[in-house]
Amino acid sequence: MRVLAYIAIALGLHCVVPPAHAHPLAPGLIELTEKSDGVFRVKWRQSIYKLPGTAEKRPVFPSHCQAVSVADVLEDNDSLTAYWDVDCGAVGIVNQPVGVDGLADSNTDALVRVLFADGRVVRGVVTPEDPLFIVPERESRWSLGLSYANLGFEHILSGLDHLLFVFGLLLLVGTTRSLLATITAFTVGHSVTLSLAMLQIAEVPSRPVEVLIAASVYVLAVELARAKPQGASLLGRRPWLMAAGFGLLHGLGFAGALREVGLPEHEIPLSLFSFNVGIEVGQIAFVVAMLIAERLFSRVIAVLPPWSKRVPLYVMGSLAAMWMIERSVAALG
Repeated sequence: MRVLAYIAIALGLHCVVPPAHAHPLAPGLIELTEKSDGVFRVKWRQSIYKLPGTAEKRPVFPSHCQAVSVADVLEDNDSLTAYWDVDCGAVGIVNQPVGVDGLADSNTDALVRVLFADGRVVRGVVTPEDPLFIVPERESRWSLGLSYANLGFEHILSGLDHLLFVFGLLLLVGTTRSLLATITAFTVGHSVTLSLAMLQIAEVPSRPVEVLIAASVYVLAVELARAKPQGASLLGRRPWLMAAGFGLLHGLGFAGALREVGLPEHEIPLSLFSFNVGIEVGQIAFVVAMLIAERLFSRVIAVLPPWSKRVPLYVMGSLAAMWMIERSVAALG
C-alpha cells in the first residue's frame, strides 16, 4: 500500500492550483418562484469564492424570458445572492431550458429549483458536462433522488481535502479487512453528522468546521510520516478510530455544501439519503481508482530511492497546513 503515496503528488499539484478552496466552491442555486402567469421571481446564489482566471457564472433562461426588474444583490460570508423578476409570457417555463453558463471553468454544479404557483416543485442539477436543465411539467421521485445523488457524487470528487483524507486512510491500513473496517467507520461517522446537521439537530458554523477538516488531513499526514513500524501507534493499530472520529467532522463539511442548495420540504428523507449515496459511490470510486493505480505503477515506483517515498506525505501535510492557515484567517476575518 505504500506505493499509493506517490499518487499524492498528482493530487497535491492539483490542490495547489486552487489552494484556498480545497473544498468548496459550493454548488450554485437557481430558484424560480412563480408570482403570476409566466412571471417568476429569480433567486441566483453562488459561492463568493472564484478561481483565478475563470469566467463569471451566470444563469441562462429561454430567449423569450425577459428581465422586468433590476437585480437586488446580497452578500454574506460565503455566497452572493441576487434577486430579480423575469417574464416568460404565455410560453412559460415548462419544457424550456434553464441552466448556468460558466460551470466548466469553475468545475462546480448548480441546483435548479422551480416553484409553480399551484404548489408543484421541480428540481434538477446542471453540471459542466450538461449545463442546461429542461424543466418538466411534474417532478418524479426518481429524478429527485438522482439529482441529489449526483450532487453528492460530484461534491466528494471535487473535494480535494476530503479525498486526501480518504487517501491517507488507504496508506494507514495494512490489510483488506482493516481497509474495509476503516472506510466503513469513516462512512458511518460522516453519515451521522450529515443527517443531524441537515435535520437541524446539530448546527455548527461552517468556517470553523473547514479549519478542523484541514486539521484532520494534517494529523493524518503527521501520523503517516512518523516512520514507525506498522501498528506501532494506537492509530496504526486502530485506524478505524481516527476514521470514525474525523468522519463526524467531515460530515459537517458535507452538510455545509448541501445546506447551500437546501432539501425539498416534502422529500427530506429521500433527498438526504440520495445525497449520502452519491457521496459513498464517489468515495468507493476513488478508493478503487487508487487501488488500480497501485497495481499499474508498482514496478515503476519500486525502483525509486527510499527517501522519495516520504515526499508525497510532506506534500499532503504542507497542503493541509496551508489550508488550516487560510481558513483560519477567513474565519477570523
